[in-house]
Amino acid sequence: MTNFRNLLPVVAVVLALAGCLSSSAAPQSSFTLLDGSSRTTADLKGKVALINFWATSCSTCVAEMPMLVATYEKFRGRGYETIAVAMSYDPPAYVVSFAQTRKLPFPVAIDNTGALAKAWGDVNLTPTTFLVNKRGEIVKRFLGKPDFVELHQLIDRLLSEN
Repeated sequence: MTNFRNLLPVVAVVLALAGCLSSSAAPQSSFTLLDGSSRTTADLKGKVALINFWATSCSTCVAEMPMLVATYEKFRGRGYETIAVAMSYDPPAYVVSFAQTRKLPFPVAIDNTGALAKAWGDVNLTPTTFLVNKRGEIVKRFLGKPDFVELHQLIDRLLSEN
């Protein structure tokens, strides 16, 4: 039988680490966009930002993209930004074609080396989405398709903060 008292320190560490993610600083990153320009996490300060790691080969990613577009269109006039980051294994030509044919209105980056995925917590599964507040802190990480009603409520609340 397990002695649960021995597990208490482990549980405390796990809970502490889980709490850290909810307000940890977003990693300092530079996103190389499809048009050759770049954005950094520093450029996003003062905005609420959604960083979405995705791939053209990911059916959930493709299915959620129209909802990411709708979310961007709904909030962009209030200081909201989206950056879609294609995974390193995604062929650049596929990413460019996807962004163009679907007329994605937000910046799209390609993580050519995998450094962005590593910096953002070893992202391996797609879609993985981070919501960053105006202070540059990660407030929520979504693995898989987000609950968009919950996401919109959270974005609205974060945009109302000073």
